[in-house]
Amino acid sequence: MTETPPPAAGPEARPGAAGLLAGYATRPGIYDELREGDRLRAHYRPLLGELAAAGLPELRRRWEMGGRLIRESGVTYNVYGDPQGTERPWQLDPVPFIIPAEEWAALERGLVQRATLLNAILADAYGPQRLLREGRLPAPLILGQPGFLRPCHGWRPAGGAHLHLYAADLARSPDGQWWVISDRAQVPTGPGYALENRLVVSRLLPRAFLAGHVTRLADFFNDLRASLAALAPRVESPRVVVLTPGPYNETYFEHVCLARYLGYSLVEGEDLLVRDDRVYLKTLGGLEPIHVILRRVDDDFCDPLELRNESLLGVPGLVQAARAGNVAVANALGSGLVQSPALMGFLPGLCRDLLGEKLLLPSVATWWCGQEKPLRYVLEHAGRLVLKPAWPRPDIPVTFGERLGPAELADLRDRIRFQPHLYIAQEEVELSLAPSWSGDGLAPRPVAMRVFVVASGGSYRVMPGGLTRVSARERSQAVSMQRGGVSKDTWILSPAPVAHSTRLLAPSRPEQLRRVGNNLPSRVASNLFWLGRYAERTEATARLLRTLLRLGTETAAGASNAAQPILDTLAAFGLPLGVPAGEAPGATPEGGWMRVMFDADLPGGLRHGADQLRRLSLLVRDRLSTDMSRLLSSLGDPLLRRPSPDVPEPALALPLLNQLLVHLAAVHGLANENVTRAQSWRFLDLGHRVERALMLATLLDRALGAADP
Repeated sequence: MTETPPPAAGPEARPGAAGLLAGYATRPGIYDELREGDRLRAHYRPLLGELAAAGLPELRRRWEMGGRLIRESGVTYNVYGDPQGTERPWQLDPVPFIIPAEEWAALERGLVQRATLLNAILADAYGPQRLLREGRLPAPLILGQPGFLRPCHGWRPAGGAHLHLYAADLARSPDGQWWVISDRAQVPTGPGYALENRLVVSRLLPRAFLAGHVTRLADFFNDLRASLAALAPRVESPRVVVLTPGPYNETYFEHVCLARYLGYSLVEGEDLLVRDDRVYLKTLGGLEPIHVILRRVDDDFCDPLELRNESLLGVPGLVQAARAGNVAVANALGSGLVQSPALMGFLPGLCRDLLGEKLLLPSVATWWCGQEKPLRYVLEHAGRLVLKPAWPRPDIPVTFGERLGPAELADLRDRIRFQPHLYIAQEEVELSLAPSWSGDGLAPRPVAMRVFVVASGGSYRVMPGGLTRVSARERSQAVSMQRGGVSKDTWILSPAPVAHSTRLLAPSRPEQLRRVGNNLPSRVASNLFWLGRYAERTEATARLLRTLLRLGTETAAGASNAAQPILDTLAAFGLPLGVPAGEAPGATPEGGWMRVMFDADLPGGLRHGADQLRRLSLLVRDRLSTDMSRLLSSLGDPLLRRPSPDVPEPALALPLLNQLLVHLAAVHGLANENVTRAQSWRFLDLGHRVERALMLATLLDRALGAADP
């Protein structure tokens, strides 16, 4: 496929737009979101004018500021196997993806209809199963897949809705038609990241954001709060929590973000307890009832008693508590059933049967191999289809038929014939192209969009935006964040000025203040306590080591006597520097102090302490301020790389120790500032005090012992 050079900028673009588009090359046969022929699409013209007016130097400065905002806010995404692990910064392309109002209105109708349809399928599958009895759905497609949770059959969830939050991944065909490439009905991820993208990009492009009448996102989250509150039993103040798998989940930052933004407690499975078919939160003040759970844990991990028995992430007895109607779970357990791409080929007929309507938003062409006719088609055309598992299976990879040789295709056909119900085939999607920042201007990149839908007032409401993802490379179709994709803010334009909406409280609204410290989960209190102890321990070790190294440079008489109690104290805490008798004060064997500072496997060492602080800060991230999280996550950065042994010891160590102590002083200052503001900080302060007392007692004991005749 040949590329055509970019045409001259249309008259609607300001001077300078041609420079931004110098490297923008369209590809024939692929829909371009920015251009139609040789003209810019109308909804992109104002933005491109603003970018051109700013100029390349100013845009580079703004994009650098955007990267700083992401790092300072601690926005991360865990790519499994990535060396950065849970500290990998979120990837954001600052050029927004724009959709005009009239096009969005059609998408909204299709998404509301699709969410309604999938909810009806779930209600039937876990209820009367009329679709199975009448043959409108093959029984193996429902009963034969692991996504169908038999313990949930016959259970009607609170409010009658199985889907409270739904997401659809959308792509555009070469003729401009939107289609659904996947459904996300179990734990749809992304609304928190979409919110963070909006916060950053609206600061980088404030004039374009306001002038474009971009629809705001706050109302969607207000609807989500109202929807969850409506699920609770009739109580005066229902308690809603966000259930997370923990800090090592790929989207843990989003769990923290949603809990903070919605005003809910973030809990793990070990924080909850089921007693008498009711769910309770284990707190320092006793058990507190939980009424609604917004879960971010996959279906089969939620209850080790009735679902996946080796799971350590869930709550034993949760299924029974939900079945008894004492707790509402959103999304309802078992909703992952309709995520199977095998259902896509049946949706047009089911839409006519269940809703009496034509399916407004089509799916990418899909064939389930569990039926004879689709199986014959797939076997015949396997060389130009994408072969996938009908439901998640690690032993069946996604395979592009056109990339296989004759022998590999023959082997694939044999495997499909052996277990046809495990396979689906889909038409290969050629994603549309959207403008993205390349460093020197705009470049076309493949793009897909995830849009979110929330149950509201007996129907559904669509987030006026979404999580748009683009490939980092022009020719790659990989837009998944796990495979190197980059995100975008999504702007839905309005023909009229947009009403200001926010989740912030009105200044004049009176609020009743009350102490709620005793409802702190015991796990969080324990982690805060140890966070305080490790902070104090690391600081004390750094101060002792700094004093020791300073004494090592002294030549005054008596320096050795002053250093010995410090050496004894460090040895008592498992850090023997082993200064041989008769050597200069502060002298150590080869690498002695280096090991204390840089060895991550030495308990009590500085690097080990910094790593423990980073780990604990992840475990209580929802309880820490942004400043505290930022400090703790970067605390050990100077200790990550062991320096060359050729550098003189004090010259290398003292600046690093000074830098570490300044960071720790900031940590202690923030903790002391917040002790009187939030009850939970008292446990961090308690950890400080316990460790401080232990260190002082040991130091005094060693000093007094050295002073004895």
